[in-house]
Amino acid sequence: MRGIILTAGEGTRMRPLTLTRPKTMLPVGGKPLLQYNVEALRDAGVVDITLVIGYYQEVVKEHFLDGSKLGVRINYVTQEERLGTAHAIGTAGSKGTEEIIILNGDILVQSQVIKSLIDKYQRTGCDTILTLTEVEDPSSFGVVELQNDRIIDIVEKPASGKAPSNLINAGIYLFTPEIFETIRKTPKSPRGEYEITDSIKMQIQAHKKVLGLIFQDRWIDIGRPWELLEVNEHFLEELESKIEGKIEEGATVHGSLVLGKGSIIRSGSYIRGPVFIGEDADIGPNSFIRNYTSIGDRVSVGNGAEIKNSIIMDDTNINHLTYVGDSVIGAGCNLAAGTNIANLRFDDGEVRLTVKGDRINTGRRKLGVIFADDVKTGINSSFNPGVMVGQGARVGSGAIIYRDISSHMLVIPIQEQDIVDRRLED
Repeated sequence: MRGIILTAGEGTRMRPLTLTRPKTMLPVGGKPLLQYNVEALRDAGVVDITLVIGYYQEVVKEHFLDGSKLGVRINYVTQEERLGTAHAIGTAGSKGTEEIIILNGDILVQSQVIKSLIDKYQRTGCDTILTLTEVEDPSSFGVVELQNDRIIDIVEKPASGKAPSNLINAGIYLFTPEIFETIRKTPKSPRGEYEITDSIKMQIQAHKKVLGLIFQDRWIDIGRPWELLEVNEHFLEELESKIEGKIEEGATVHGSLVLGKGSIIRSGSYIRGPVFIGEDADIGPNSFIRNYTSIGDRVSVGNGAEIKNSIIMDDTNINHLTYVGDSVIGAGCNLAAGTNIANLRFDDGEVRLTVKGDRINTGRRKLGVIFADDVKTGINSSFNPGVMVGQGARVGSGAIIYRDISSHMLVIPIQEQDIVDRRLED
């Protein structure tokens, strides 16, 4: 059996984090989202994997190479134009008579679900299986109508109250090679794309055996920046301690900790796990790293800094006396001494964040900032909850930031000062 993971898109709702990488290469729990799905296929016995790539494809290739480090064989197919899921699958092509398992790269799946897919196919000899999960509001998804376990219809984004069920397409499929012929016959949808659900509906109309597999495990669909923090918490909950770096005498560690090779936790630092720290990181002295924090490779955290429930990407510096809470900080950033990130509104209400121009309620009472790559702050700068800062932006010393900053902008605080000759006062 072959696995195909669709990872060609950008993930525009994740901007500004995806200005320099595909959404599937954003890190949670110490590794990219995409790697979890590669490992899930491997653990289910599927080791021949095709990655359908496009946007910033070199980032994917540089990380996974040929897959041998993860115990799989990876080959790459470039989707030059992003024309829908059916088009992406068709780009990967058939290699003969083998069945294929398809995963959307931004939906995290456990290996047990893939094993269940394979088992159901072997028992039923069907043509197609869709994994299904139940949600409270199915109006934003493809909703299926089931007869026993046979799918008889799929309704895309039904109006409220019009859905045939609460079971939605979870974006994980098993197909026989026949699907490629169906894809070739699939017309464009009204939005100008080739949709795999349209291909499946053609199979249903042709009386093919299309089944549903309902699973009860947690289904994680990652679409917006703050959801990275939720997924990070999910994976760190299962973290098992592994210390490959150095912990100096006088440092304190409670809870699970992964500390990568070449990393050091200096004296006086306090780690309250679960915490992940990558390779060649330098923490402290006297830093406080709180639970559900994931710190990337070559990150420096200075004296007296505090980080809580955040993702800090590679090559970033969090300098002394800085506070970062409930935030996602991109790669190559520099937070100068005394930078403070607020993560709680004065009115204790839920924090709102801008997604594709709309101000969205995140449902989170605590949420700090979202920084893209290469953001630099000046000393004693402050950020209000829900602020997003674009790639390469610069924020001057003493600035108080309460609204989003676009990429490559420079914020210069304007101060009025009186400089008085002290001798005249005498």
